[in-house]
Amino acid sequence: MTKSYLITGGAGFLGINLVRYLLSKGEQVTSLDIIPFDYKDVRERINIVTGDIRDAETVARAMEDIDIVIHTAAALPLYTPEEILSTDVEGTRTILQAAFAHKVERVIHISSTAVYGIPDHHPLLETDALQGVGPYGEAKILAEAVCQEYRAKGLCIPILRPKSFIGPERLGVFAMLYDWAKDGKNFPILGAGNNPYQYLAVEDLCDAIWLAATLPCEKANDTFNIGAKAYGTPKSDFQALLDYAGHGKRVIPIPEGPAIFMLRVLERLGLSPLYKWIYETVGKESFVSIEKAERVLGFAPKVSNSEALIRNYQWYLENMDSFEHTAGITHRTPWRQGALKIAKLFF
Repeated sequence: MTKSYLITGGAGFLGINLVRYLLSKGEQVTSLDIIPFDYKDVRERINIVTGDIRDAETVARAMEDIDIVIHTAAALPLYTPEEILSTDVEGTRTILQAAFAHKVERVIHISSTAVYGIPDHHPLLETDALQGVGPYGEAKILAEAVCQEYRAKGLCIPILRPKSFIGPERLGVFAMLYDWAKDGKNFPILGAGNNPYQYLAVEDLCDAIWLAATLPCEKANDTFNIGAKAYGTPKSDFQALLDYAGHGKRVIPIPEGPAIFMLRVLERLGLSPLYKWIYETVGKESFVSIEKAERVLGFAPKVSNSEALIRNYQWYLENMDSFEHTAGITHRTPWRQGALKIAKLFF
């Protein structure tokens, strides 16, 4: 039976992948996003609401006749702390209030493994302590708390905590890796680069969301880590991409301590797109247990880290003419490299 889905953040990187995924399943889709929905391949096939998830009237309008909400909208770490808090926490509350009032079947909340902060052990389990780093990680924890409030009121709210996900339409910080690979540059990593580091293909995340949307609520109404099953290290996975790019370039380890100090300075000066959670975790082990999602949801990720990176790089090359002169602070746009563009000259 066809369902009606509302995707908050529908014009974003995850949002558009979900729109296409759900349309392929024959579902009805509404997108709610503050930015224009500019995907010509699907815009005539969905209902588009342009507006802010913090605006109750707009949210109520988007929620009409909706069966299932997938809440992906969020202000990412390059936004101001005030924007992050109001969007990620109060925006989530506005969505859940409207969903509860409209008696939707369930709301799937897309959280983040950023809620675990910089942990002292691996793999991370859903029961581990939440200690987010920076405004984004802290806001994601508070947003989950709002979800728990509405679960207690009887609303079915699967919470997914995905690792950083990669795929078509993804740029953001990964655009720097693809730009350097395209131009035949070696690529620096912090430390030796031999630490296990898990990513996630966006198509595997879409599969997980579909399971959370379609399984009985008594199974899905829980919290799940979502990540790749097959992953290597920054050194091995980034090297696989450089090998694919074909210039004979290498991943270059650099001393972690001095590099982190310099990145902290550049971040404070607004000269680097890299924020604390990125540069203080990339040189450390970072992987979650997905056993619970496998066991309860039947989650079965198909794409490895290196495959996801290479697929995203292929998409980057095919579409770079449409975004090479833009920059921004969302996953859909290349983040400005700032002072790191100068560093590129030396690699």
